[in-house]
Amino acid sequence: MSSEISPSSAVDPTGPSAQASLLPDLFDGLRRWPDVEAENLYAADAADRLILDTCAAAIPGQPGTAPWPQSIAIIGDHYGALALGALALGSTQVRVHTDSLTARRAIEANLNRLLPQAAGHLSFHPLAEVAEQAATILLALPRGLDVLGEQVAAVAAVAGPGAKLFAGGRIKHMSRGMNEVLSAHFTHLDVSLARQKSRVLTASIPRDEQPDSNFPATATHQVRNTAFTLVAGAGTFGAARLDPGTRLLLENLPDLSTHDTLMDLACGNGSIGIFAALQYPSLRVDASDHSASAVASTLAAAQRNDLGQRITAVQDDALSRLPAQSATLITLNPPFHIGNTVTADIAFKLIDDAARVLAPGGTLLCVFNSHLRYRSELARRIGPTTQLARDKTFTVTSSTRAQ
Repeated sequence: MSSEISPSSAVDPTGPSAQASLLPDLFDGLRRWPDVEAENLYAADAADRLILDTCAAAIPGQPGTAPWPQSIAIIGDHYGALALGALALGSTQVRVHTDSLTARRAIEANLNRLLPQAAGHLSFHPLAEVAEQAATILLALPRGLDVLGEQVAAVAAVAGPGAKLFAGGRIKHMSRGMNEVLSAHFTHLDVSLARQKSRVLTASIPRDEQPDSNFPATATHQVRNTAFTLVAGAGTFGAARLDPGTRLLLENLPDLSTHDTLMDLACGNGSIGIFAALQYPSLRVDASDHSASAVASTLAAAQRNDLGQRITAVQDDALSRLPAQSATLITLNPPFHIGNTVTADIAFKLIDDAARVLAPGGTLLCVFNSHLRYRSELARRIGPTTQLARDKTFTVTSSTRAQ
């Protein structure tokens, strides 16, 4: 059966059944905490509102009177706009998957503060299980097509036979490729009219035959005559690639023989910890990332390189699990964006937590885009900072925690 891709006149999110527009107080009350908060960063946007409104408008029945779905699955919610919105509209079973531990904690904090009476109606689930037998799924569109493909494949594999998926985002971050990904997994696709620079793609009826996935991906790399293999899911930054900044750091890694443990902060696909453990057979690696996909990828790569006994990886919001002054060595390749927003604030949050956890005299090895000029901030937040390497794009530094 061919896919139907067209602007949908039947799904009118501006019509009288657009119930989510009745929730301004809820959206205004949402916070991003414990994620970075700033005046130009928001906990909800027009895409969140449009997803809820489009879902409400698609419910059969008389406009304004049809019941909101009692059970709903939500993927990729950032701070609770979709989950809390669904609860406020009447859902009694809200199943949520978010890859980010920071996002989960933000959703929990907003729920406990704004809708504490509904706390028992929301639960978190792995991607493979969140949409099991679901009839209605809401999805905040991710940055990459690979991630979207992984999410949609998971939904289509377990959702109910007549399931509808409402996937929304800001138009400037959407592409025709998203339509193609959804059409590969669902038989029908409707495209909403634009509203406030946002749009929703409504996919329905999962296909009987689903396309094969390219994930988890594997790739073998070599640095300084040391070969290692990365294994990564689509949700892991860089997948199984070795990004150029990390390669520059590994090529200029200083002598680590005096350290027992390396804390690999924001570990991504685990490349830094994997390489360091291969270079130093007595070194243990304690890796962490806010992303469940990154943690799973790091653990898979550790097993693939026979390092499972020396590398651990856990989800964490920065280094919140660790006490102050408990580490002598931390590595960091910080992100420069939160979702689709480019900002240095997330890097500074990670650097500040590294400063908290480093013991006096401890070392932070960091790589960053040279144009961001983090060196002065590293010196201010950590301590004396020296440049280890620099190319046309990246800079590698070593910072010593002030005594």
